[in-house]
Amino acid sequence: MYSIGLGVPQDSKQAVTWFRKAAEQGHVLAQYELGIMYSKGLGVPQDSKQAVTWFRKAAEQGDASAQYNLGLMYDKGRGVAQDDKQAVAWYRKAAEQGDVDAQGLLGVMYDNGRGVAQDDKQAVAWYRKAAEQGDADAQLLLGVKYELGKGVAQDDKQAVAWTRKAAEQGNVDAQGLLGRMYLHGRGVAQDDKQAVAWYRKAAEQGNANAQGLLGRMYLHGRGVAQDDKQVVAWTRKAAEQGDVDAQGLLGEMYLHGRGVAQDDKQAVAWTRKAAEQGNANAQGLLGRMYVNGRGVAQDYKQAVAWYRKAAEQGDAMAQFNLGVMYTNGRGVAQDDKQAVAWYRKAAEQGNVDAQYNLGVKYEYGKGVAQDYKQAVAWYRKAAEQGDVDAQRILGMMYDNGVGVVQDNKLAYVWSSVSAANGDVKAATNRDLFAKRLSPAVLAEAQALAGQYVELYQPKQ
Repeated sequence: MYSIGLGVPQDSKQAVTWFRKAAEQGHVLAQYELGIMYSKGLGVPQDSKQAVTWFRKAAEQGDASAQYNLGLMYDKGRGVAQDDKQAVAWYRKAAEQGDVDAQGLLGVMYDNGRGVAQDDKQAVAWYRKAAEQGDADAQLLLGVKYELGKGVAQDDKQAVAWTRKAAEQGNVDAQGLLGRMYLHGRGVAQDDKQAVAWYRKAAEQGNANAQGLLGRMYLHGRGVAQDDKQVVAWTRKAAEQGDVDAQGLLGEMYLHGRGVAQDDKQAVAWTRKAAEQGNANAQGLLGRMYVNGRGVAQDYKQAVAWYRKAAEQGDAMAQFNLGVMYTNGRGVAQDDKQAVAWYRKAAEQGNVDAQYNLGVKYEYGKGVAQDYKQAVAWYRKAAEQGDVDAQRILGMMYDNGVGVVQDNKLAYVWSSVSAANGDVKAATNRDLFAKRLSPAVLAEAQALAGQYVELYQPKQ
C-alpha cells in the first residue's frame, strides 16, 4: 500500500520497512518487491547485490517475476558475475510459468547462442509464446524470423503479419521494417504511400534510420510530393544522430543548394562526417571537393587519398576518378598502368567514362599493350551506354577497319548515332560516309541508325 499510495500517502521508505518484515518471514511477494526496491533504489540506496539476494529468495520459492528478474541480473552482470547459463536457467523457469518477458529473452538467448547452443527453432518457439501474449518485441523478432526463413519456413506474409502487430503497438523498429516491406512489396502489395506512413511513424519517434529513409522518399517523390526542404529536414534529423547515409546526403544537398542555401563548407562538413565513417559515396564526393577546391583548399593528394578509400570499397565512380588522377599525375606520380587498373575496375562495373578511357588506353597502347580489338570492345560498351565520343570513334574504326572488319554501313550508323546525340564532328563524318553507300544500303543504314539512336541515348 505504501509503495503505490493505496489508502495511505505514497512512501517508499515505509514500503521497504513493511516489505522487509514480511520478506524476512518468507513472504514470497514481499521478497520480490523488496528486490525491486533495491534494484531501483526506491526507499533504500540502490543496491544490486541486495536486489539479487531478495530476487533469489522469491525465485527459489517459484515466483516467476522474481525468476525473470534474477535471470536479468545474471544476463547483465548486475549484483552477480555475468553468467549466460544462469541467465538462461532462470529465464527458462519463469518462461515455463508463462512470464512473457522471460519467454522473449529466452528466445533471444537461443537466437544468439548465449548460455545455450544456438537454435533458431527454439528461438522461434519462445518468440511465438511471447508474441501470442502480445509482446511487441517478440512479435517483431518473430516477424524477422519469418522474413529470413530462420527456424521457420520463409514466409513474407507471416513476416508482415507479426511485424504489423508490433508496429501497431508502437514498436519503432517494427514500424520501420513494415515501411520497408511496403516499399519493396514483400508480403504486401507494393505501396509507397504506406511505406511513407510507417516510416513517418518511426521517424516521429526519433528513429534515425526511418528519418533518413523518409528523407529519401521526399527526395525521389515516392509516396509524397517531391520536396527538397522536407528532404533536408528529415535527413538532418537522421544525420545529427550519426546516420552515415543521411550525413552523406545532407552534404550533397548543401553542395547543390537543394532545399537549403548552397554552402560548400557545410557540404564538406557533412560529407566528411560520412566519409570518416566509411561511406564510399561520401569519400568519393569529398575527393571531388578536394580536386575542385570547393569548401576546402584544392589538394590533389587529399583527393587521391579519399578517392582511394572509396575505390577500394568498390565505388565505380571513385575508381574512375582515381584512374584519371593517375593518368594526369595529380596527387600521385603519373602512371598509366595504375590508371588502366582502376579504369578496368570501374569499367567492369559499367562506368561509361571508364569504359571509354579504357578504350583510349588500348587504342594508343598506354599502360597496356596496344590492342585495337580490345579498344573496339570497350568503345562499344561505352557507345551502347550513349557515350557520344565512343560512338563517333567506333564509326571511325569501322571506316578504317581498325580492330574490326571494315564496314562502310556501320561506319555510317555509328557516326549517325553520335551526330544525333550532338557530336558535330560525327555529323561531318556521317555525311562523308553516306556518299560511299548505295541508295539501298544507305536506306538500310539510316533505318538501323534510327533504331540505335533510340537504344543508345546519353545517360542523364
